[in-house]
Amino acid sequence: MSDAKVTGGVTEAPKAPDSAAAKANKRPKQTQAEGAAVILGYQRTLPDAPGVYRMFDHKGGALYVGKAKSLKKRVVAYTRLTGLDARLRRMVAATAAMEFTQTHTEVEALLLESNLIKKLKPRFNILLRDDKSFPYILITGDSEWPQITKHRGARKRKGQYFGPFASAGAVNATINALQRAFPLRNCADQVFRSRTRPCLMYQIKRCTAPCVGRIDKAGYDAIVEQAAEFLSGCSHDIQGTMSKLMEEASEAQDYETAVVWRDRIRALSAIQSRQGINLPRLGDIDVIAAHLQGGQACVQVFFFRSGQNYGNRPYFPAHTEEATERDVLTAFLGQFYAGAMPPGEILLSHEVEHPALIAGALCTRAGRKVTLTVPARGTKKTLVAQARANAKAALERRMAESATQRKLLEAVAKAFALDAPPRRIEVYDNSHIAGTNAVGAMIVAGPEGFVKNQYRKFNIKSEDLTPGDDFAMMREVLTRRFWRLLKEREERAAAEGLTDEAPAVAMAAEDAAVYAMANDDAATDTDEINSSRGGATKEVGPWPDLVLIDGGAGQLSAACQVFADLGVTGVQLVAIAKGPDRNAGIERFFVPGKEAFRLPPGDPVLYFLERLRDEAHRFVIEAHRARRSKRLGMSPLDDIEGIGPSRKRALLNRFGSAKAVAGAAIEDLESVEGISSELADTIYRHFHPEG
Repeated sequence: MSDAKVTGGVTEAPKAPDSAAAKANKRPKQTQAEGAAVILGYQRTLPDAPGVYRMFDHKGGALYVGKAKSLKKRVVAYTRLTGLDARLRRMVAATAAMEFTQTHTEVEALLLESNLIKKLKPRFNILLRDDKSFPYILITGDSEWPQITKHRGARKRKGQYFGPFASAGAVNATINALQRAFPLRNCADQVFRSRTRPCLMYQIKRCTAPCVGRIDKAGYDAIVEQAAEFLSGCSHDIQGTMSKLMEEASEAQDYETAVVWRDRIRALSAIQSRQGINLPRLGDIDVIAAHLQGGQACVQVFFFRSGQNYGNRPYFPAHTEEATERDVLTAFLGQFYAGAMPPGEILLSHEVEHPALIAGALCTRAGRKVTLTVPARGTKKTLVAQARANAKAALERRMAESATQRKLLEAVAKAFALDAPPRRIEVYDNSHIAGTNAVGAMIVAGPEGFVKNQYRKFNIKSEDLTPGDDFAMMREVLTRRFWRLLKEREERAAAEGLTDEAPAVAMAAEDAAVYAMANDDAATDTDEINSSRGGATKEVGPWPDLVLIDGGAGQLSAACQVFADLGVTGVQLVAIAKGPDRNAGIERFFVPGKEAFRLPPGDPVLYFLERLRDEAHRFVIEAHRARRSKRLGMSPLDDIEGIGPSRKRALLNRFGSAKAVAGAAIEDLESVEGISSELADTIYRHFHPEG
C-alpha cells in the first residue's frame, strides 16, 4: 500500500482497489483483522490535525464518514477491535480503503462531515432521510404591488421571508388566514397585469383588488406593512391598532369601515389560535427531541419564529439500531442544519456530543450566535417535553403502520403465491384523451408505504403507435423501464467481472429506437444520487418483486410479451381490472397461467390493492394534465429550429398568429426584426415543405 500524501491542507489517500477487484470473479470475505490492517496502513502517514475521514468497501461504496480533532489518533482507534461494538467491527471488516481531508479547525471538519454524510449516505452513519427544504411565507419586494405567497428553495427573489414553516400545509393555512386580516394579492404577476375586473378573491374580501385600482398605493402599502409586522411578532401591537381604528370608525358612525376592522381583528385572533403556543418572549427557537424504541428513532422538530408556533415535523433517521438518543441528536443536528438556517437558540431533549463544537459550527453556518440548551425548568422544559411526547407518539404510529403493512404484504404474497412478502411493488397505468398527450406512470410501494421519490412518469414517444392503443402504450412503458434495469444490471456485473452471470438482453435491431427512449425517462422527483469515489451515479432502484398493472387480460398479455422479449424472470405480474360498471370492490385479478379470480368483498388485501391502483391512477392523471396544459401553451413556431421566445414574440406581434406566420411570404418574414433571410427561408420551408 502506498503512503498517503498531504497537498494544500488535503490529505489524499490511495484510491480503493478498483481495477484488480473489478477483474476478480470472486472476492473472499475480509476479516476484521484484515480490515484493521488496512486502516493501520493509513495511520502511519496521517497528520495530528483535525479533518474528515471516509471509509469505503472494495466496490467503492461509502461505509462511514467521521470527523476528528486528530486524524492520526482517531483512525488508530478503529484498529483496537476489542473496544468496538458489533456494528463498528462489521464496518472495519468491510473497509478496503480510506480517504482523508485535513481542515484548519475542528468546526470546519464538523461542517464538512455533515455535508459528506448527506451526499454519500454511508450505510454505517445515522442518516437523516428527509432533507426537503422548508417553506416560507414571502411578501415580494420586486413589484409595485407586493404579493403574499408561499416560497420554497433558494431565497433569491427580492422581498421579506417569514419562517420556516413545518410544512406546505402550514404555510397555506396561515396565508389563507392572513388574507382575512390583511387582504393582499396572492395571484402571479402575469395574472395581476392582465386583470380587467376584480376576481373572486375580492368578492370574498380576501383581496383589495389593486389590479383594477380599488385601493390606492398608500392604503395597500399600509396593509403590507401591517402584515410584515404581524409576521415579525408584533401581533398584539397590530391588534391594538386595529381595535383603535375600529372604535374611531364606530364613533364617526362609519359602520361599514368599523365592520371591516372588526372582521380583521377576528381573523387575527383566529390566526393566533391556529398557531397553538405563542411565546413572544422566546423569539426564534427550534425545539428538537428524540425518542428511541425497538431499534427505531424519531426526532421531532418544533419551529417557533417571533414567538409563534410555525408547526412541527417528525423525522425518522436510518441506521439507529444500536444508537442512543445522544448519538441520534448529534448526527441529526449536523445534517439537519446543513440545509436549514439555524435560529438563535435550539432546545434539545438530550445532551449531545461536543456541544460547544456543534454550536460553533452552527454559528459559522448562521453568521451569528447560536446556543444549544437542554432546559431543566420552566416554559422551555415544557416545550421539550411536548416535543418528546410527539416524537414518541409519531414513532408508535409509524411502528404500528409498519406492522400493519407487513401483515398486508404477507397476505399479498399468499394471494398471488409469492415466495416471500414483496419488498417492492410497482404499479403501472396509462392516461390519454383519444390517444393525445399519452402518458404512462409507475408508482412504488413497500414495507414503509408509498415511496414517492421513486415514482416515474413516461411520456409515450413511439410514432408508430395507434392513438388510443392502451396495450401498445403499456408495452412501451414496461420495455423502457425493464430494459433500463437490465442495462444497469449488466453494467454492474461487467464492472465486477461477473459477465458470465449477467443476464443476456436480446434486442432486435428494429426495437433499438424504442429501447433507447429509456434514457429519456422523466422523474417526478429528483432521482437518488449516490456519490461514490469521485462521481455521482444515478440509481434506477431495486428490482420489483410484484408488478401490478391497471387493466385486464389484454394489458397482462402485453406485459408478459415484454418480459419474454427481454428475458425478465423472477417478477410476478398481476393485472387488476374493475367490473363492468367500474365499481370498486368487485375487481378481477389476472395472473399468468391462472384463471381470473376475485378477492372476497371487505378483504383487507383487496382494499390495499385498490389503494395502490388508485394512487397510480391519481399520479398518471396529474402527469397527463400537466402534459396537456403544457401542449396547450405551445405554438407551431416552437418546432422551428432557431426560433426562441424573443423571435417568437416578434413574429406573433407582427402577424398576430402562428397561422398568419405560416401563410406569410419570405419577404414579409424578413421584415421582422431579428429574422435573417436564412431564418426566414427556414420558417417558410417548415410550413411549405413541398415548396
